[in-house]
Amino acid sequence: MLSFTLQVVEIRPETPDTVTICLKQPGLKKIKYLPGQYLTLIFRINGRKYIRPYSFSSAPGVDAHLEVTVKRVPGGIVSNHIIDFVKAGDQLEVAPPLGDFVFDATKIDSKKHIILWGAGSGITPLISIAKYILYQHTGHKVRLVYGNRSAETVIFKDRITELEQLFPEDLKTWHFHTQPQIADNNPAVIEGRISPDKVLSVLKEETDLQNTLHFICGPTGLKESVKQKLQQLSVSSEAIYTEDFEIVKNPADFEDIVTRFVEVIKEGQTHKVEVTKGKSMLEAGLDALLELDYSCQTGSCTLCKAKVLSGGIKNIGLDVLPDSLNPDECLLCCGYPLTDDVQVSVYY
Repeated sequence: MLSFTLQVVEIRPETPDTVTICLKQPGLKKIKYLPGQYLTLIFRINGRKYIRPYSFSSAPGVDAHLEVTVKRVPGGIVSNHIIDFVKAGDQLEVAPPLGDFVFDATKIDSKKHIILWGAGSGITPLISIAKYILYQHTGHKVRLVYGNRSAETVIFKDRITELEQLFPEDLKTWHFHTQPQIADNNPAVIEGRISPDKVLSVLKEETDLQNTLHFICGPTGLKESVKQKLQQLSVSSEAIYTEDFEIVKNPADFEDIVTRFVEVIKEGQTHKVEVTKGKSMLEAGLDALLELDYSCQTGSCTLCKAKVLSGGIKNIGLDVLPDSLNPDECLLCCGYPLTDDVQVSVYY
């Protein structure tokens, strides 16, 4: 995996459990990225290599530094390491930007209303998209629908308020809080979970919904409820973009999966890896301390692809494999052995 180092110039607190890492752009060759993409961070913690993708919260052409935002995950090795130990002046190993959850003005400029749906840390790629549109593509209306527990957990609260003041005609925000507090008492806060019905009823008064583009980043329930409502209102599926932070697995898909051993060939060496039921071949390989390339772990980046030399493999959690894969290739992050003779060769 191609990687390089960037210097941390600031660690900016966002909420009690969330920080933004500000990274200095290289002096000679600036890193190019699209709003909504992610940066892969690489760490060695207690002798083991960990790779994690974090969405950009900065916007190209707007923010001087590269910024990614990290929320502490209970028990999460990398997120806890970042929040507890990473500091200004540190050098971080990163891989090039990836991701197709992006606002591409060359393809969707005719859509004048951009609706951003997010909950919790799902705001991270959305704030990147919002800033980019507001600063770089005037003429679009941005509508942000953001769900949280309370005002205390709102990531980028001050930045969102600042953007509303700078772009009063172009940006409108609906805050949905499941546990609102007295401090939340403002007209923009609605009690409860995000309600697509409430938001879309207002939007229909502003514009033709066929003239809208939707970006959704948050829990599976949010994505499914918003997509279902949009489809009922005849919004084209091509106008709906979703970002997946994890693969959704149906327990029924594992009925024919049992614990098996697979052979993983890496750099000419053959490694016998036990893949216990419920774990993907990628997870099993990492548990066996194999240093495998990967990033998103949702099947979109394809960095974990491998050549299948023998055996049967079942794909779980990804309905359609990327077109870039050859017929004899698989993705380790969503691949599960079906037979005892599985042998794969990983790229390096």
